[in-house]
Amino acid sequence: MKVLVYSAKDFEVENLKKANGERHKIKFVPEALDATTAVMAAGYDAISIFSNDDASLVVLEILKEFGVKYITLRATGYNNVSIKSAMRIGLKVAYAPEYSPHAIAEHTIGLLLALNRKLVLAHEQVSRYNFSLDNLIGFDLNGKTVGIYGTGKIGSILVKIFHAFGCKVIATDIHQNQYLENHYDLEYLPLEEMFKKADIVSINVPLSYETHHSINAFHFKLMKKGSFVVNTARGGIIKTEDLIEALKKGILGGYATDVYEGERGIFFKDLSKKGIEDQKLKELIAMPNVLITPHQAFATKEALERIAATTLYNLDCWEEGRTCKNELGYETFAL
Repeated sequence: MKVLVYSAKDFEVENLKKANGERHKIKFVPEALDATTAVMAAGYDAISIFSNDDASLVVLEILKEFGVKYITLRATGYNNVSIKSAMRIGLKVAYAPEYSPHAIAEHTIGLLLALNRKLVLAHEQVSRYNFSLDNLIGFDLNGKTVGIYGTGKIGSILVKIFHAFGCKVIATDIHQNQYLENHYDLEYLPLEEMFKKADIVSINVPLSYETHHSINAFHFKLMKKGSFVVNTARGGIIKTEDLIEALKKGILGGYATDVYEGERGIFFKDLSKKGIEDQKLKELIAMPNVLITPHQAFATKEALERIAATTLYNLDCWEEGRTCKNELGYETFAL
């Protein structure tokens, strides 16, 4: 099978080559998939895309016209793909589920601890031989109430970690996990009640029509003054304008994130010389109580190996005419 890998990054190419062996003819390109670059897929049976590639209806129709039959995502989230449109025009789509729930959960904790204990500021001060503690006061996690928005694979791991810190853990999800309730004293609450009670909220739901901007000014106003929010899910779950306003007004004590609503075309690139034009992102970066990482939560050695293995598994299934357990179909919309 001829495969074109869009948005190929240096750190993932070797894993994909190793997982492939000599089975498929794979070409790697750094360009992201969009309506302009879709023409590059002419003559290929399949493409592989990343979370910031554009696989909307117009792009899918171009791919179909050029002979592409299969799309495999190197990501768990698939909000950037019009799945219904793909099914309608006869394109098969598969994703890479559950490749790094521990990696993302651990990064969530790292972000929270770094922001709370001001580790970046401490390092900057010490590098200037400033060893004072006046600007470095944080708070104990022990005894705090942590709200988990979404108790899927990642959220479930976070429940266990925060419980180990001695936190009271509450959550919101359409599906309740009885095991977590019974073994980790997890309490499920409506979203508004969770925001009222939590000192810290972790965002761990997928981005969908229902969750887009599901966290906004209404929810921030419910929170205790000085509360923290951590987001390692998708930027579009939070309405950015409302987030910035809540930070400015001091409603939020801090925000740590690995994602950003307008990250497409910015994240995964070195723009240190060119700079950025996104004023909202500039404003967030400039805030002393905001910590941003560039969508790196998934980026561990183990996770990258699993992504590569899953990507090649998907391709092998299609090549051999086998059922692909990761293929996205009608059941996707029944969740």
